[in-house]
Formats: sequence, C-alpha cells, structure tokens
Amino acid sequence: MQKNNTHMNNTVLLVYMALMTALNLIFTRLIAFDLGPYRIAFGPVATIMAGLWLGPVCGGICGFMSDVLGCFIKGYPPNPLITVTAVLWGVFSGLAGRRLTRFTGLTRKGRAFTIASAVAAAGLIGSIGFTTAGLVLILGYNFYAIFPGRVIQTVIMTLLYSVVCCTLYFSPLTVMIRTSLYTEPVGV
Repeated sequence: MQKNNTHMNNTVLLVYMALMTALNLIFTRLIAFDLGPYRIAFGPVATIMAGLWLGPVCGGICGFMSDVLGCFIKGYPPNPLITVTAVLWGVFSGLAGRRLTRFTGLTRKGRAFTIASAVAAAGLIGSIGFTTAGLVLILGYNFYAIFPGRVIQTVIMTLLYSVVCCTLYFSPLTVMIRTSLYTEPVGV
C-alpha cells in the first residue's frame, strides 16, 4: 500500500515559508535604514518571492508574520495598516505567480511585466496607500510633509524590487523550489 506523501510537501512548504519570513526579518529589521517615515530595506523581496513561488495565501501569511514578528523584535506594537501592506506584497505577487504558471505561453518580457505589475500594484496600494495612512492616522505624521517623499521612495524601491525579483524568478532557484514543492517523492 502506498503512503500519502502530502505531509512531505506540506513540510517543505512550511520550511520555505519560514525561510522567506526569516529572510524578510533580516532584510527589513537588521539590514535596513530607518529614516522616520521612510525605510530603505529589501525585506519585501522575500515576501514577493514567497508569493511568486508559493502562492498568494502563503505569500500573504509570510508578509503578515514578518511584520508582526518584526514589530516585536523592534519593541513596538504592530500597526494594522502597515501590516496590510506587508500582506499585499505577498498576495499580489502570488496572484502574478498563478498567472505565470497558468499562461505558459508568456514570453520572458511578458513574465517580467507581470511580476513588475504586481510589485507596482502592491507598492501603489500598499506603500503609498495603507502605509502612508498608517503613518498619518496611527503614528501622527503630517500627511503633507511625508507624502511626496513616500511617493519618491515607493517608485525607487518598486523599481529595485522588480529588478531583484525578476532576476531571482528567472534563476535556477525557481525551478528548484517548484520541483521540490510539486514533485511527489517516489517510494514507500
């Protein structure tokens, strides 16, 4: 009788989610430049890749866990509006990842455009929308003082995130992760 091998894939999935959450924490909380309402960090790249590789639900969970754990590491309470942004990075990229796996006829440029569009949507709705609202409504920043800088920061970081994520997505790493997740082990 053949054993059910879904445990193996679930375990691998959880390990990848934990790895991407840990990378986000490292890139956002330890290797970052905090400048008040602005932060230069590459943590969202880990969440975006979790979404692309693992799907929108897993990407959203990675973003949520990264933000909540990161707040506790830094010693301040989570800001729910900023947490929504962290979730959106994973969800939007996960939806793009689904599109990439369903439409195999897309060219490399089409795939890159899909990834960049998901990153831009998350940046626009999340960073400019929800994060700015969280900074203004909950932390008391002046909207007119921070909004122009947040737009410039989001545009620059979105471009950088898109380049890094496309580079990672088109690397052999994507094939390795997809193979480990979706291939059933043969055997007992």
